[in-house]
Amino acid sequence: MLVDSFGRVATDLRVSLTDKCNLRCTYCMPPEGLDWLPKPDLLTAGEIARLVAIGVERLGVTEVRFTGGEPLLRREIVEIVAGAAALRPRPQVSITSNGIGLARVAGPLADAGLDRVNISLDTLDREIFLRLAHRDRLPDVLAGLAAAEEAGLRPVKVNAVLMRGVNDHEAGRLLRYCLEHGYELRFIEQMPLDAQHGWRREDMVTADEILGLLAPEFTLTPDDPGERGSAPAEIFLVDGGPARVGVIGSVTRPFCGACDRVRLTADGQVRNCLFATEESDLRGAMRAGATDDDLAARWVAAVRGKRAGHGIDDPSFLQPVRPMSAIGG
Repeated sequence: MLVDSFGRVATDLRVSLTDKCNLRCTYCMPPEGLDWLPKPDLLTAGEIARLVAIGVERLGVTEVRFTGGEPLLRREIVEIVAGAAALRPRPQVSITSNGIGLARVAGPLADAGLDRVNISLDTLDREIFLRLAHRDRLPDVLAGLAAAEEAGLRPVKVNAVLMRGVNDHEAGRLLRYCLEHGYELRFIEQMPLDAQHGWRREDMVTADEILGLLAPEFTLTPDDPGERGSAPAEIFLVDGGPARVGVIGSVTRPFCGACDRVRLTADGQVRNCLFATEESDLRGAMRAGATDDDLAARWVAAVRGKRAGHGIDDPSFLQPVRPMSAIGG
């Protein structure tokens, strides 16, 4: 099993399929984009399948989430999902996406075994979306959400990052929209993972502030606060339930002590924390002829060295060199 020195067990594998994205969200990358990984550096579909199988069959992984960049840009996405869903014991299989293109492939993904999706939606205002993402694609995102619901990829979860003076006034509107459509909304504190390294704590809308923005319109009560476990979101019943909303306070309310995640980048590097400064190369070992046992041992060693927490509040904290798009969410 993937156990670190603090006794935490990693069962949730996040696999980045590509560092490319068709949006340019300001909290992730500059408007002109980034230098993408060379194609030969990316794991092939077969290599992804092999590593995911090792994680599930040998190392106790129970949930596999495919991320990016934008995972729907990966041409073999349906094939990759089908391969993961066919493993035994069967893991839960999900995707984190910006929703663009999902209207076209939601049905095939559901048929392939995809269980659910997380879609990013930071605003319902088309002009603000354009300002944030530098692409006029809000209608495509909303169409992707509707297609996921129609395909039965439930619960359809929505991730929203609020930015001070930009879209923080939309907190209530976003929640009303999700309640009306049966989606589960999660507000996420903005994290220091932008390629520009321009994140500043004072600009971040905190979890407490998010709850304060919702308070005038909704009555929020904690939903089983003692049952959170390794879940990143604090869940609140909306107006007594059953509708719920989540707040992920990754910075001000970290959940590192119960973290069960491990990440595999699109170029085959194991990261034991989103904010890790070191990686373990599985791609190079695999291409050099490593056996499954060798790869599993490398993976176990990589997770064993996981730190106690991300350390954002520590004066010595260093933002990862890789931005979120190159790590995988």
